[in-house]
Amino acid sequence: MLDPAAPHLVVDSRTLYFGWLPADPDAVAALVPAGLRPSADRLVFMNQYVVDDESQTSGFGAYSMTYLGVALAGVDAPGGAGPGGWWTHYVTCSEPVRAYAAARGAPAVVGRTRIERRDGEIVAETDIDGVPVIRARCQVGETSQTINSGHHRYFTARDGKLLSSMYPFIAEPVNPFVIESVEFLEPGHPIYALRPENPLTIGFGFYSPRTAFAYPGGLTVHAGDSDPDGAAPARRRTDALSVPA
Repeated sequence: MLDPAAPHLVVDSRTLYFGWLPADPDAVAALVPAGLRPSADRLVFMNQYVVDDESQTSGFGAYSMTYLGVALAGVDAPGGAGPGGWWTHYVTCSEPVRAYAAARGAPAVVGRTRIERRDGEIVAETDIDGVPVIRARCQVGETSQTINSGHHRYFTARDGKLLSSMYPFIAEPVNPFVIESVEFLEPGHPIYALRPENPLTIGFGFYSPRTAFAYPGGLTVHAGDSDPDGAAPARRRTDALSVPA
């Protein structure tokens, strides 16, 4: 088993990452646990990516991933570049990655992500237990000299504690990039609560055929929001959490 306390690096993943306003903001807000606050617009984010070869990772091997969640208020990524996010769904075909992520508090389940490019179109589809649940279609161009870089901040929960971690990334986005549709295919599945509103309203996004990112070695215990009504900013503790194997 991979040591969940160890950091890991992934390079050259094919990545579709974007966010939207949801059809049911109240259902989205209900997915956020006590101690965290959803963003005012209840923005939902999703990252669908594929790592094609084991040489692109420091130990994960080849795998695919889709994670989704809710943007948060008061807990931005370093530099205020973007809001922190609460992971609601974490779908991967790799058993080692599921075990590694679950030990760090991620809601990891079995599934597969496929990203296919035909001429200027990307189709990204995610299934859970063999059932297609999400399909995104985008118009895409070619990479240029533009680079996106920074950190994501994601929250999980384990043993009754909220955990925070920073994930550095570098991506080479394509231009142009237009999201045409996002379909949630299974109304009876819990993931359907995150479906987008109609008409589709996109908050941010990019597609990159080459994205690098790291899973940090440590997690930080997050003390939570001090105000039950969500008026006060969240506090952070800086003590590192030991993640057991």
